[in-house]
Amino acid sequence: MSGPNGDPNISIDDRIEEDGDDFNEDEYASINSMLDQINNCLDDLEDRNDSLNGKLRELLESNRQARLEFRAQLLAGPPQAAGKDHEEDDDEDDSSSSFSASQKDQDIEKS
Repeated sequence: MSGPNGDPNISIDDRIEEDGDDFNEDEYASINSMLDQINNCLDDLEDRNDSLNGKLRELLESNRQARLEFRAQLLAGPPQAAGKDHEEDDDEDDSSSSFSASQKDQDIEKS
């Protein structure tokens, strides 16, 4: 005779043997206590992770602001010299610093 799922030769008399893994109340209480401790540790890790995530976002924002301020300073160029003797040199420096600043801006935007 086959069993309910088509398994051959399974009789009703075949029963699952107990393996002796019965736990008493103290063992359940101990396991429950350990699970509570693990849960508390995981909650603490989650809180630390959230805190670090918030601090990282603040740091990224402050770096973004600093980068924008630095870019604005680069685009504004260096302060003009008081003497007119250096006007030609200043014009050459301005064009090269403008190129450097715009190239740096492009590099920053890429990253």
